[in-house]
Amino acid sequence: MKIILVCSAGMSTSMLVQKMRKAAQEKGLSATIDATSEAELGNHLDHTNVILIGPQVRYLAPKIKSKAEPHGIKVDIINSMYYGTMNGDKVLEQAQGLLEG
Repeated sequence: MKIILVCSAGMSTSMLVQKMRKAAQEKGLSATIDATSEAELGNHLDHTNVILIGPQVRYLAPKIKSKAEPHGIKVDIINSMYYGTMNGDKVLEQAQGLLEG
């Protein structure tokens, strides 16, 4: 499973990425989790399964969906409570739920 988190500069999600990687490791999941800016997203679409958008850039969702959905990539906005508390476990669950749903 490959998950990409998108925020304005790719920086504010880096801590969340680390927490998600730790949660995946603890659950024994094979997951590649990275953060990027919206401008760089096109370079990360190959083999990506889920794109999660930081709540502060939720206005980018339609643009990102139009790029990602033709590739079969699931897109959602990160739950703002999970983002605000940097809850890597819950954000990972959100990504898994998109794949299963």
